[in-house]
Amino acid sequence: MATTVKVGTIFIQNRPLILRTLGLESEPYEGTWDVLHSLPNVGLDQKIWGSGWNYFFIAAEVRASVFGRLTARRVRKALERIFAKVRDADFNCLEVAEISEKRFLGVPYITVCAHSRHIQQGSMMDFARASATPKPLFVSSY
Repeated sequence: MATTVKVGTIFIQNRPLILRTLGLESEPYEGTWDVLHSLPNVGLDQKIWGSGWNYFFIAAEVRASVFGRLTARRVRKALERIFAKVRDADFNCLEVAEISEKRFLGVPYITVCAHSRHIQQGSMMDFARASATPKPLFVSSY
């Protein structure tokens, strides 16, 4: 079944612990990213918080543009670029905020904007990469 991506669609990395613990249903979309089944954002917040977990919203937008008309294939291509950006920051969720079609010198292109989100048990943002050895901010030569 082909997934229709629209504003408000929520993607989650396929992490069985999170999906099982919170009772979330998803379907594969691209690589390690799944689409959450039709659960409104408010309902998702309540389900996560009701389970004692936290759902963080990252205000900064992540954008990607692709040349061509607005088609499912082009949206997928833009989302692949966004997934790569979000993967670098180690966030496990993503919410589509905008899908728009524009023109530049007569050439059509689409832009997809999304907000990173993160689901975890603790109330402080912690990531796998944060546990790596920290780099010194200042090196003294005494």
